[in-house]
Amino acid sequence: MEQNRKNTSTCIYLFTLLVLVAVSIFSYYNSRSPQLKRFRYKGYGIPMPGNYQIHGIDLSHYQANINWQDIKQMEFNHIKIGFAFIKATEGTDRVDVNFISNWYGAKQMEIPVGAYHFFYAGTNGKAQAQNFIDIVSLGKDDLPPVLDIEDANDVKTKELVTELQDWLDAVEKNYHVKPIIYTNINFFNTYIKGKFDNYPLWIANYTFDTSPDINEDWVIWQHSQTGHVNGIGGFVDFNVFNGDSAAFRNFLLK
Repeated sequence: MEQNRKNTSTCIYLFTLLVLVAVSIFSYYNSRSPQLKRFRYKGYGIPMPGNYQIHGIDLSHYQANINWQDIKQMEFNHIKIGFAFIKATEGTDRVDVNFISNWYGAKQMEIPVGAYHFFYAGTNGKAQAQNFIDIVSLGKDDLPPVLDIEDANDVKTKELVTELQDWLDAVEKNYHVKPIIYTNINFFNTYIKGKFDNYPLWIANYTFDTSPDINEDWVIWQHSQTGHVNGIGGFVDFNVFNGDSAAFRNFLLK
């Protein structure tokens, strides 16, 4: 009995010591970390397309440190930020340095969030998919994964289509949902159109005010690269979802 009490006291002492050490380390680094700058704007700084209920942004490490609480709280002309896509990976081995902090920052503010992979044409699609899968964990109420393809890198169309399909197949098998394909209007017309019609399309086109001006079905339209939002210094990409709030909820992962 006495020995048991001694063992118990020793365990309590060691546990308390570990807690104190952990608190001290956290306090030390927290005191040394720089405070986030507070970026505030009078509005979003761009014309916002009318007749769309759900507006969102996409970003990467280029936006540097982000104050997600300011993003969540911003409202201008009855428009709030309703979703965010965050760059996760690139090629076969690169990871965006701000992905983890951005991912959990958005989730903490309960902003619907998704992750995207920047695709290198001419590089193994399955290996690129594995890079994304190794980093990104998707769950209920997250947005589907995104394949971002913008440059053919002189790869022939047939080879490029095979690489892209390999990525799409591997990612769909892992997350059990069809990935979104993101691209700009010129690349879409040259390489994508008619080849991936059964995948959700996220199209970038900055020359029209009310729609991306394509005949194909689309889910998300990136309409500007030069928006502003509280909590972020510099320009931000702005998007709209093609549907109402019920359609948006149905688009999220189950």
